[in-house]
Amino acid sequence: MPFLFACCFRYAARLIGASQTLPESSILSDSEQRHAGVLLYAHADHHVSHQVRLALAEKQIPYRLIIVDPTARPEDLLDLNPYASLPTLIDRELRLYQGMVILEYLEDRYHHNRLLPDHPASRAEYRQYAWRIQHDWLSLADTLLTHPDSLDVKAAQQARQQLRNSLISLSPLFAKRPFFMNDQFGLCDCLLAPMLWRLAEMQIKLPSSLTAPLLAYCQRLFERPAFVATLTQHERQTHGLPRIG
Repeated sequence: MPFLFACCFRYAARLIGASQTLPESSILSDSEQRHAGVLLYAHADHHVSHQVRLALAEKQIPYRLIIVDPTARPEDLLDLNPYASLPTLIDRELRLYQGMVILEYLEDRYHHNRLLPDHPASRAEYRQYAWRIQHDWLSLADTLLTHPDSLDVKAAQQARQQLRNSLISLSPLFAKRPFFMNDQFGLCDCLLAPMLWRLAEMQIKLPSSLTAPLLAYCQRLFERPAFVATLTQHERQTHGLPRIG
């Protein structure tokens, strides 16, 4: 791990009180769930699970993390979520299992370190940005991050070219403000950071001469203590700063 990331990780662990991670076998009983506060059942390396972990860390919400192997999902997860999908968040009696619904709930329920603007008009506009990120970029990332056994190679090639071209053309947008269309870290950054961390896995190289603002934005995100603290071991080893080329 680079020295800078190592320093950030140690600081983040002190600042946030890194979440307790439980193995897959440690699925909790109904009684334990009701008394455990916030629980997150998550994939060790998927951008939507990463989004939720990042939001929890940025908002400094204590939670227990249960890493689930998606190829061997425990039957207990079906009792919590009829789709057995990840991530699944439990907050006492409440059970949520769709990424954006979870993020919106965390913002509405826990007011510390707000991820959305306070003014209704600004809030609605920012939510629309989030929708566009999902529609224009994350949908392409989903195609590229499909398991190799079921990957459509032709569709992946098209998605790779489309995502790369879009990031290059919109790179100047990231020079306007420290974070995405905002002066403070927000919900859109929670969506973007996990995707950008996976650009190398998606085989996307960015030309430094055309994407300097975007690359600087990536650096700001990846150095945040909350981001570093929420990386799983697999994510630290297999992803990182975008490739230049």
